[in-house]
Amino acid sequence: MKLLLRLLVIAASLFVATRFVPGISFTGDNYGALLLVAVLFAVVNTIVKPILKLFSLPVVLITLGLFLFVINGLMLLLTSFLASRMSLGFHVDGIVPAIIGSLVVSITAALLNFALGTSRDDD
Repeated sequence: MKLLLRLLVIAASLFVATRFVPGISFTGDNYGALLLVAVLFAVVNTIVKPILKLFSLPVVLITLGLFLFVINGLMLLLTSFLASRMSLGFHVDGIVPAIIGSLVVSITAALLNFALGTSRDDD
């Protein structure tokens, strides 16, 4: 149940990003496709992001953690690339919309998790 709730939070956060960030769009015909994009985003963040963070650790330390925003944007770009290959209708135009979109997704997800009383620490 918690997994489904987390996926719904991610899907809602991605939807908010498509509405408020120029350069991020969702042209899918139903919200089931957006839920699949959320699953894809969760898988990318679970598998690829830790590896990328490990290899970029020196840069993250030099920039005092600011490079993590770029990594989050890259995860959104990778999700966009994979979603386009799967014809899900989710698209990010470039790195700047991806970084801004990752901020919107993170803030929206944090607010929704707070409102719903869910967090990763509840496991």
